[in-house]
Amino acid sequence: MNFRYHLFGLFFLVTIFCPLPTIAAGNNNFADCAVIKDNVERLKCYDNLARQKTETEKNVITDSNVPAKEKPPQEKKEASVFSRHWELDGEKSKHAFFMLTPYRPNYFLPIAYNSTPNDNNALDFDPDAKAQRSEAKFQLSFKVKPWCMDIDGWDFLKGVDLWIAYTQLSYWQLYNATFSSPFRDTNYEPEALVNFRTDVNIPGIDDLKLRFVTIGLNHQSNGRSSPLSRSWNRVVANAGFEKGNFNIFLKTWYRIPDGESKNDNPGITKYMGYGELWLTYYWKKNRISAMLRNNLRSENKGAVQLDWSIPLSLFWDKLDIFSIYFQYFNGYGESLIDYNASVNRISAGFMLVDWE
Repeated sequence: MNFRYHLFGLFFLVTIFCPLPTIAAGNNNFADCAVIKDNVERLKCYDNLARQKTETEKNVITDSNVPAKEKPPQEKKEASVFSRHWELDGEKSKHAFFMLTPYRPNYFLPIAYNSTPNDNNALDFDPDAKAQRSEAKFQLSFKVKPWCMDIDGWDFLKGVDLWIAYTQLSYWQLYNATFSSPFRDTNYEPEALVNFRTDVNIPGIDDLKLRFVTIGLNHQSNGRSSPLSRSWNRVVANAGFEKGNFNIFLKTWYRIPDGESKNDNPGITKYMGYGELWLTYYWKKNRISAMLRNNLRSENKGAVQLDWSIPLSLFWDKLDIFSIYFQYFNGYGESLIDYNASVNRISAGFMLVDWE
């Protein structure tokens, strides 16, 4: 008996006492091959099983062990500025009711130089107290949503929200130690606004949408007594347009008439007009904007404000809530106390970016 027969006999014993895994090949396995008496047929059986085993292993590797190529997760599109500020993307309430959220920019400008100060108004009752050209300027502004009108069953109110807003703008004679560094003027501005989420495409301009329309009531005053008291009440109507990183905010208003005895800033609409236009572009996290205002009269009394804010996160990640802020204003109506005096001011400081 030659060596090959000894090998087959040994393999037969091994298959009996140490069975190998069954290979799917019809009803055959190694034990079935071992009992075949004809040497040639037995070799063919083993060859077939070996070939089937190889093909099966290939299939197992191809079909089971190699995970299917996963589709890369789609990046969630970042919400636009208007969407974040006014919750325009269809959610009933992104924030809890009465939670403070940003309204207008919040900033502190320790350097605010006015080359044309208004000398007609005293700082206080002391007629000798005059304002310096250098002062500090800061603004606090926030809003809350006390009621979301997306109420089940009230389809006619879907997409409508009620907001209450408050803005305080102060001019601080920080460097005027001679007169105890007083506040030259502070403007208090509460508002009640009803916001309609529209999201309407503007014909003829690709991707430009009317995102919202807002109507409401606005009160603005400086909280001072005569002769420095200034105040007015307005009905406001605003519209927000958006295209990519560019947005347009149109503000309009109508002054609610005061009685002659209560009118402490006569002719304010001759200087402030009936609205203003804000153009804002966001470029690599920079915010660049321009405000344009005109009284639309033959005797032109307008104003322009230019803004540029640079996020400090570009230089240090831990300062991602602050931006370096530059502001330039020229014209009438920067503050209530100066509504009828032209101001030429350049300012620099810091802006608090959205804290949402």
